[in-house]
Amino acid sequence: MSTKLDAPQQFKQPSRKGKKAWRKNVDVTEVQEGLRLLKDEEIKGGIISEKPSDELFMIDTTGNEDVRRQIAKKHKPLKADEIISQRSSIAALDGRKRGNSNLTDGVIEPKNKKHKKDWISNKEKLRLQQVAKEGNPANKIHGGELYDPWAEDVETPAVMDDPRFDFLPKPKAKVAPVTIKEQPVSLAANGKPIPSVRTPHAGTSYNPVFEQWDNLLAEQGEAAVEAEKKRLAEEAKEAEKERLREEAQGDDGEAKSDDESAWEGFESEYEKPEWLNKKRPERKTKTQRNKIKRRKEAERQAKWESKLAAKEAQAEKVELLAEEARQRAMQVDNQSDGDDSEEGDDTQLRRKAFGGKLAPPEKALEVVLPDELQDSLRLLKPEGNLLDDRFRTLIVQGKLESRKPITQARKAKRKVTEKWMSKDFKVPGLE
Repeated sequence: MSTKLDAPQQFKQPSRKGKKAWRKNVDVTEVQEGLRLLKDEEIKGGIISEKPSDELFMIDTTGNEDVRRQIAKKHKPLKADEIISQRSSIAALDGRKRGNSNLTDGVIEPKNKKHKKDWISNKEKLRLQQVAKEGNPANKIHGGELYDPWAEDVETPAVMDDPRFDFLPKPKAKVAPVTIKEQPVSLAANGKPIPSVRTPHAGTSYNPVFEQWDNLLAEQGEAAVEAEKKRLAEEAKEAEKERLREEAQGDDGEAKSDDESAWEGFESEYEKPEWLNKKRPERKTKTQRNKIKRRKEAERQAKWESKLAAKEAQAEKVELLAEEARQRAMQVDNQSDGDDSEEGDDTQLRRKAFGGKLAPPEKALEVVLPDELQDSLRLLKPEGNLLDDRFRTLIVQGKLESRKPITQARKAKRKVTEKWMSKDFKVPGLE
């Protein structure tokens, strides 16, 4: 027994709120019937109301002989044939599997792959690489000559030839910066240029000679010990400053009296104001005034002589420092003359760095500890970062400035204001 499931109906319930009141259960039978008829029309070939008249009607002047025979025989088809003949005009889903030539394993590209508009063939790529290697670009401008943006004889192009835009400022010719023709200043202590790729020390090899490795390890160890001593001294100095700062927080700077049990309204002899203890100044005689004048003049003369002596001592100190600097420069020149290599040392740098106030980043420690030393290239663990090394080399060579990285960009300041629209109101009756 089949049961028909419909929406609950309460169509006959009288309204208690008026004719247009909304009820919980509304009769949607008409809407459901319309949707069902619309779906049936789509299955049978389309919506009849949307089809043109040519598809719905036709003029038959002769008639169909088959229809006449069927009417004559009064043949009634089977119900199964009638159901099967009612085919839907909507195509069914195709479940067959077909091979897609555009799908590959990710290694071999398909033969009929559609390339992008900016794609070039491998042959064209090789040709462009060869042209760039030879330094003879195929595409030349300005009459077959290469274009130099910093050339002095470059004509200033006009902004617009239209006379309506004569008020616009003319573009200025490009001027090459002065530093573009200067060589970078090396930060090495001996002033020699630092190469981009240095020959590594023999002690940093994966299978070094023991003497060279031991010397390098001792040298790096002494440097690490000195750096640690300096760090501990700075920490002790900072701790002492913090201790003095904490002690000064409890001191309010007021003089403390020994008599803490004085009654309110009475003052001891220690708490008397200073103006009571002062005597009234008397008028000085002419002899006293002359004596004071001579004393001030002697003090002024002594002060001027002390300043003159300090200035002469400072000049002597400057000459001494200049002589020491000349001797030091001569020693550096002698060392550089005795050194046959033309490369600068990137470990010993100048005191003053190029550009900003920040010092160049420290060089990574390249020595290997005894427990990490390997005698096989297979067991060697790669260390370091080529990007960091190249960045430090550019700074030491004087081509980049040592700056602090900006981890968080500065945001624009926004001012938040509250509109007075909500505050400008009037209370009726209080006007």
